[in-house]
Amino acid sequence: MKTISSKEKLKTPIFRVTLDHAVDPDGFEIKRYIVQHPGSAVMLAADEKNRILLVRQYRLPARASLWELPAGKVDDGETPLAAAKRELREETGYRARKWRKLISFYPSPGYVAEKMTIYEATALTAGPPKNMDDERIEIRWFSVSELEHSISTGMIVDGKTMIGYLAWRKLK
Repeated sequence: MKTISSKEKLKTPIFRVTLDHAVDPDGFEIKRYIVQHPGSAVMLAADEKNRILLVRQYRLPARASLWELPAGKVDDGETPLAAAKRELREETGYRARKWRKLISFYPSPGYVAEKMTIYEATALTAGPPKNMDDERIEIRWFSVSELEHSISTGMIVDGKTMIGYLAWRKLK
């Protein structure tokens, strides 16, 4: 496939929307509106008791407050790991001395160009969070059994949280 055009239709502080047109050598064409996103860093912070730190915040698209792994956008000129370190500190107040990449994935590649990278953060030190003006974040530690129960009963419905937890369990 070769992209033959990409026209910006909307620009926001978080993402852009483009109308892209691609064609393959046989002449097969695809036209799609694509949400262009610079990527996200996700943190699975685990303490010495094997508990996982989740944040709860209201998510307007879901029309609900969701428990999820802390995450945030990768800013211009920033690596996903640098974004993970910054976001963990901003959302939870925690800093980690040890970082390990768990997995990268596209959460919805049919129309979103966002790539998420999940890191394990350990050897944690607590501190004050620095939430953004439009964030009200609650934090809570979940044991492995609480997290598994919350996923299996539908209390946790966030995809990155489920993927991060499963990758962490497999690579532990």
